[in-house]
Amino acid sequence: MKNLVILTGAGMSAESGLKTFRDANGLWEGHDVLEVATPQGFEENPELVLEFYNQRRRQLLDVKPNTAHLDLVKLEERFKVSIITQNVDDLHERAGSTNVIHLHGELLKVRSIGDIHDVKEWHTDLNFGDTCANGHQLRPHIVWFGEDVPMIEKAMTICEKTDLLLIIGTSMQVYPAAGLINYVPKDTPMFLIDPSPNINNHKNLTIIAENVTIGMKEFLNCIN
Repeated sequence: MKNLVILTGAGMSAESGLKTFRDANGLWEGHDVLEVATPQGFEENPELVLEFYNQRRRQLLDVKPNTAHLDLVKLEERFKVSIITQNVDDLHERAGSTNVIHLHGELLKVRSIGDIHDVKEWHTDLNFGDTCANGHQLRPHIVWFGEDVPMIEKAMTICEKTDLLLIIGTSMQVYPAAGLINYVPKDTPMFLIDPSPNINNHKNLTIIAENVTIGMKEFLNCIN
């Protein structure tokens, strides 16, 4: 069974009704990114940051996977599928995908500020004063700007072994995720599904300039 690596981004979840964080003006839901997505922002105003992610979490619990998520699950019948996602939602898992790597963390998890490995499931609001067993404040299990991306090396290793690459719902402009395409073996067939593709032309790259639900149908036709 051949290896299929799938890189997914915000466009994957947008069709489920999830807002993409960053607007055209660079703001996230009206907030400067430095306020709500950096360690410094959390230190200066933890209540603001926690409420920002509480709103994202509430919204996530109110939406469902779309048909593109479900189409990715079907690919597991034909390929050994690894999904590497920049998304912090759990829609891939809820759809039924079994091998998902979250580069930027997970919205339905929190961790202790005193121990990066002290991670737990969290599906309700997270408030200032909620602590781990050792008394440390809990924070969203999200990779903020300026922080290391713990899963990137594992993602690189997976990309090095793929036979087919699918990029879906991401502009591939955010690093280090955007650099993963450089770890794919030479001459590997690659497909990009995005309504406004903004990527340098790569050899063996097929662009499907559609939204993810329509584009997935075209992708399936291409590989049949």
